[in-house]
Amino acid sequence: MRERGTGMREIDTDAVRRARWAVGAVFAVHGAASGSWATRIPWVREHLDLGPGALGLALACATLGAAAAMPLAARLTHRYGPRAALRGLAVLCCAGLALPALAPQLGLLCLALLVFGAGLGLLDVAMNAQGVQIEERIGRSVMSGLHGLWSVGALAGGAGGALAAHFGLDARIHLAALAPVLALLALLASGLALDIRAAATEAAPPHFALPSRGVLAIGVVGFCAVFAEGASMDWSGVYLREVAGSSPGVAAAAYTAFACTMALARLAGDATVRRFGAVRTVRVGGVLATAGGVLVVTARTPGPAIAGFALVGLGIAVVVPLCFAAAGRTSAAPGQAIAGVATLAYASGLAAPALVGWIAEATTLSASFAVVTALAAGLVAGAGLLRPRPATAGGSIAAAGPGAGTAAGPAEQAGGAQPPGALGHGTETDGR
Repeated sequence: MRERGTGMREIDTDAVRRARWAVGAVFAVHGAASGSWATRIPWVREHLDLGPGALGLALACATLGAAAAMPLAARLTHRYGPRAALRGLAVLCCAGLALPALAPQLGLLCLALLVFGAGLGLLDVAMNAQGVQIEERIGRSVMSGLHGLWSVGALAGGAGGALAAHFGLDARIHLAALAPVLALLALLASGLALDIRAAATEAAPPHFALPSRGVLAIGVVGFCAVFAEGASMDWSGVYLREVAGSSPGVAAAAYTAFACTMALARLAGDATVRRFGAVRTVRVGGVLATAGGVLVVTARTPGPAIAGFALVGLGIAVVVPLCFAAAGRTSAAPGQAIAGVATLAYASGLAAPALVGWIAEATTLSASFAVVTALAAGLVAGAGLLRPRPATAGGSIAAAGPGAGTAAGPAEQAGGAQPPGALGHGTETDGR
């Protein structure tokens, strides 16, 4: 079936629906790679006998790789096309998963994580750009659901890692066997992705462009959420082992609980935002994440610590998809704005593990998670930045925040449905 939207090219709705599930599968593969690696960090730490500072340094290399690579994703997509770029970046990401566990010493671990981080960052931007295109053509929000599938993949990867850790499976064997399986799944799925290329006369995106003040303001909210996510992903297992005194299998279960609550909240996220509004949803989430952080900091046994990580995952789950939606409303080129938020937010998430390690080296691991808890509390104060502004004379919509732009994204320009958080969508018209 083909439809023609006002101001938009003719689209094949069946192809868009197939692309939605195909890109969802790529999200799940990305999550599975992240979750599998997160649960084997304690193994790598013990195998190489790394202290908190050394482990933090190694994880910082993943930050550096992602931060350096993310801005290049738009140029790769412009040059090779969205579908081909998605395929190639998926293979790079999955291949990188096998490298860290193979490293025999700290220097090579840093190099391996540099490559793995670059792959994660590039694929992250490419698949989110696909999600934006799909959302525009479907006419309603799908980003929270796509991120929910990422969490499902992370949960599956975390569960597999927990089982591998429980049975004492060598991480080198585990990740080397998993990497080609994930790469094959991503290759098959990305073949159904949209391949909407830029016009031949359109200039290539810049290698790097500074985000506007409006995008930076939204990025601060994403920063708080993703910092908590990155710290919990990479340090929950170590925290359970060293602070709560758990076994390796139980330690891996902390990440599984975190990923499980994130998955459930994101899969229900679109309906929740339509019912309560973006601002109220993020504020309540900030309260839950802060409560979870307090529980983690004060826990000295596995049960409360696992419950705390689960609450953190529940509280921060929908923040990043809502930040992407808000950023897309600040610019006539929503993809570039979303890339700016993604670079800021995910760079903070990859930086979080390194900062947690350095703080733990100077103080304690509990003190590190006190910082994470304080940032989670920042979601309560910063939620208002996601409140949409009234339409301008030209009918455009902008997210709240200093310097926010006023141009509507393609979906709004076409007269299509707006994502949750936009004026005129469900109960969000009251600006909650």
